[in-house]
Amino acid sequence: MPFDDVPDAIKVSEEVRTALGEGRPVVALESTIISHGLPRPRNLRVAAELEQLVRAGGAVPATVAVLDGRPLVGLDKGQLERVANEEVRKLGHRDLPMAVATGASGATTVSGTAFLAERAGLRVFATGALGGVHRQWCETQDESADLRLLARTPIAVVCAGVKSILDVPATLQRLETLGIGVLGYGTEHFPGFYLSSSGRPVDWTVRTPKEAADVLRAHRSLALKSALIVANPVPEAEQLDPRLHDEVLAAALAACRSAGITGQAVTPFLLRYLVEHTDGASLEANVAAVRANVRLAADIAAAL
Repeated sequence: MPFDDVPDAIKVSEEVRTALGEGRPVVALESTIISHGLPRPRNLRVAAELEQLVRAGGAVPATVAVLDGRPLVGLDKGQLERVANEEVRKLGHRDLPMAVATGASGATTVSGTAFLAERAGLRVFATGALGGVHRQWCETQDESADLRLLARTPIAVVCAGVKSILDVPATLQRLETLGIGVLGYGTEHFPGFYLSSSGRPVDWTVRTPKEAADVLRAHRSLALKSALIVANPVPEAEQLDPRLHDEVLAAALAACRSAGITGQAVTPFLLRYLVEHTDGASLEANVAAVRANVRLAADIAAAL
């Protein structure tokens, strides 16, 4: 969407607005990792670190959130502190009208961030991992809202694949069905979030930020309406031990079934279980993946 057509409901920070107006690179960052993904006070330190990594890459950070009913693209220090320290909601794109109408505050998920960032004219978005098709989908019909939103939102999403607690093969099939392109960055295998590889191949691979930027330009020149996923594996040295991952995830899935947990409660339950039963190693792999994605997103945005 052209910058001049930003909806009135969305407030773009002065720094981000100026950068967009001057054609300088900007990277969108989601805020749920700040509010729900990391313990306090580490969450605020990581939020500041991620913004600094974007700046070090020559781009302007635009963390996205909703405060007091106002969608914000680009947060100042005080707003970032509010997201980190207050009890705020988690907002997908479907929740945005209710949040605006009621004056609620919330951190935006992948779908909420991608929606607001693209409407504000941003072209590159960095996150940890996408949502996708849940295991036992045939029984539950449980699929993340991320997928359908990305099917109609032309933005590049730099991520470490999809959450490994999901049905990765089914999610890749769904991405294909929805027409969402997938690029492996420096890899022929789709990343597994905590793991460098899910074991599933990707059809296309790029090796440099310039190559990724060339694909994004071609994507835009064709006026495609879907997102483009740049799947960037967590560095092998920082991934979660694959054997430990598989063992703990199997136990987590069994515990989830035993407790009768369903719907939106499944993902946070499984992620908490992994953190607790890997002694925090899964959390460290998560942070490592986000750092790598933010660095790459800044490089791609600069190459654009």
